[in-house]
Amino acid sequence: MRKPDLFKPDFGLESLGIKTNKTVYWNLSTPALYEEALKREEGNIVAGGPICVETGKHTGRSPEDRFFVETNDVKDNIWWSKGNKAISEENFEKLYAKALKYAEDKELFVRDAYVGADEQSRMNIRLISTMAWQNLFVKNMFIEPAKEELKGFKPQFTVFCLPKMQANPADDGTRSETAVLVNFKKKIVLIAGTEYAGENKKCIFTAMNYFLPLKGILTMHCSANVGKDGDSALFFGLSGTGKTTLSADITRGLIGDDEHGWDDRGIFNFEGGCYAKVIKLSEEAEPQIYSTTQRFGTVLENVVFDKNTGALDLDSDALTENTRACYPLNFIDNAVESKKGPHPKNIIFLTADAFGVMPPISKLSPEQAVYHFISGYTARVAGTEKGVKEPQSTFSTCFGGPFMPLHPSKYADLLMKKIKEHKADCWLVNTGWTGGPYGVGSRISIKYTRALLNSALSGKLAKVKFNTDPVFGFQVPEECEGIPSEILTPSNLWKDKEDYNKKYKALARSFVDNFKKFEDGVSKEILAAAPKVN
Repeated sequence: MRKPDLFKPDFGLESLGIKTNKTVYWNLSTPALYEEALKREEGNIVAGGPICVETGKHTGRSPEDRFFVETNDVKDNIWWSKGNKAISEENFEKLYAKALKYAEDKELFVRDAYVGADEQSRMNIRLISTMAWQNLFVKNMFIEPAKEELKGFKPQFTVFCLPKMQANPADDGTRSETAVLVNFKKKIVLIAGTEYAGENKKCIFTAMNYFLPLKGILTMHCSANVGKDGDSALFFGLSGTGKTTLSADITRGLIGDDEHGWDDRGIFNFEGGCYAKVIKLSEEAEPQIYSTTQRFGTVLENVVFDKNTGALDLDSDALTENTRACYPLNFIDNAVESKKGPHPKNIIFLTADAFGVMPPISKLSPEQAVYHFISGYTARVAGTEKGVKEPQSTFSTCFGGPFMPLHPSKYADLLMKKIKEHKADCWLVNTGWTGGPYGVGSRISIKYTRALLNSALSGKLAKVKFNTDPVFGFQVPEECEGIPSEILTPSNLWKDKEDYNKKYKALARSFVDNFKKFEDGVSKEILAAAPKVN
């Protein structure tokens, strides 16, 4: 008979007021969590061994339902904005009391883990959930303590996740029946009314983005890898820009694909796993990520499969475009075991410019790098979101706006300090369109993008001759080994030069307009790095 409390720490649930008259399962193994999830009909085993689950009506995060609890000790730190909304302590306590009552007759699954590969700044976290598969998600996603470390484990931050419980907006001060309430004072997140496991991951990231920068440690929504000579690189980019694909280079070690810190010793992954988007995943283009979708231990979210054979249909968006695979980092062959790397020599900002006017690569000054970091630009194309008919520019602050509770200048100041101190080269790489906008031009060849990146990471590209862009001010290389020189300057490939200039200036204007909300909090040097528009 398996003991559900075999790996129960001395520090239990009592400090949070959580009590149940049912079983509490502590830090179960992967096979045991499979068993519990299947017994509760939470998911299905599919071809190759992953467990596949559906998350109901919530197939992505619910940003409109995320609130920070406004307490005296944190209210002056948080950048209150459209994405960072407040809820009162009173309403939090009211909903938390309902959650305690709700949990009294529920079986609970508890997972203890570390966030952060750096031992000096890592955070002990605990997830408490009513669903076994979500416990497996956290087991895959974060760093597992050794069995001997569990006995004395004491959480510093807790996620209390009750997917089936619903809030009452009229009573609880929430927007809907879904609630994601982040209480930095009590160091607890309460999640209700959503089964989407990404809420757990992003709440933990948000906590790190609050606490670590206040200690002088930069937190970043980026991927990271390292070459054989110890040349670390960071890759910032929003969804669809190629962040995961381009950082997963078999010739370089993968430190992590999503969330990292940068302290006085170097860079480090927050996580112990990956949460990859798998819609239309290609075995040829991304063999390592593809292989995880055929492996025992992987959690698949909202992936369509054949009910008779268990075969996956990764091309289907019948449930959502946002299909996901969650798996341990060691499922990737070239993963760096320590999840750490030295100070980066190169910082890459990725954008998928659907207007076809950004160069495939350009070199940035430190001030320009911070300007583009705060801006976080990419473009949406027709068909990716409801109502999008033409390419649209979109900006996400620090390439992770929804998860950045502090003012952007806090992260920007830390990045500037790191770039200058460690003399990192900074690059803006466009993985979007060339020769015209979406629908007219074509997507830049990934072969060319990889060649340009390899040249930049090797140090060769920094030595060629550059031209200064008259509007954005960044440096555009005149040549790159193995690349047709005409593609390096986008206007060369446009038939209609007048239309090119019109779209180019319009994009520059959108940068300036977007940056107005940051002007009061950044230095004049960063403001001077803005595009020059009339």
